[in-house]
Amino acid sequence: MAAAAGSTIPSHIKGWVYSEYGKASDVLKLDPNVPIPELKEDQVLIKVIAAALNPVDSKRMRGYFKSSDTIPTVTGHDVAGVVVKMGSQVKNFKEGDEVYGDIYEIALDFPKKIGSLAEYTIAEERVLALKPKNLSFVEAASLPLAIETAYEGLEQVGLSAEKSILIIGGAGGVGTQVVQLAKHVFGASKIAATSSTGKLDLLKSLGADLPIDYTKVKYEELPEKFDVVYDAVGETDRALKAVKEGGQVVTIVAPHPPATLFLITSTGTILEKLRPYLESGKVKPLIDPKGLFSFSQAVEAFTYLDTNRATGKVVIYPIP
Repeated sequence: MAAAAGSTIPSHIKGWVYSEYGKASDVLKLDPNVPIPELKEDQVLIKVIAAALNPVDSKRMRGYFKSSDTIPTVTGHDVAGVVVKMGSQVKNFKEGDEVYGDIYEIALDFPKKIGSLAEYTIAEERVLALKPKNLSFVEAASLPLAIETAYEGLEQVGLSAEKSILIIGGAGGVGTQVVQLAKHVFGASKIAATSSTGKLDLLKSLGADLPIDYTKVKYEELPEKFDVVYDAVGETDRALKAVKEGGQVVTIVAPHPPATLFLITSTGTILEKLRPYLESGKVKPLIDPKGLFSFSQAVEAFTYLDTNRATGKVVIYPIP
């Protein structure tokens, strides 16, 4: 893949663009003629190899963030690829480096004209990290937004070795990373996590001590309460009933107080911090069994993502 670094960089590229708001099947179109903008001093140009989809991509496309968005835009946050050009201030990367990251530093501010679902994309140096050598481009692309959201949320509520945690939505893109980080990075004393019946074994394999079948058990009615509840699905009212007095609820879906709404700041620093856990295999990427789609299947990939049934992540690969 690194050979791409030496190839000629085109002035126009293919990218999946929306020019109005709506669901992907109505508004997402492949544009064969997207202009590549000028590179700023702190940015790198990446030849995209793989890109992951996230619920925030769908929400943005549907117009949830109109006040901080501009259209037309190429969709996509998560990228894995090869550096082909650097701005004059870039110090940590060189041509040919294999990198990954969430290219939106702050998801609701400073929207990108070219997201990751294109042949090339541009990102600030500070949001990127070198791809762990043991991960494929597909695996690397699946991680940034989910693992950074998981890590920053756990850090914000001060999860530590003596604390227990309940993860609501443990089998999703963020939830699978929260379970693993709670165990291997933060060393939680007990990890409970919810999923549907068929995913309970997966939760165990990721490190959950108490997998909870949400189709059969109301977790908020369990006698046991938790120091931390991480709500990855938007069930704040129920989450608040599952937390110990003095404990904390963090949610990635707009909550009611006193839960803490958590919005990530994308940074390559967290990816670098987690590199040893990824390279040792303690923390693993998780791609949905049906979640690998070709570049031409981007609309189908979003349709699948929007079912909210994916286990782990949905990834687009290969990208021409």
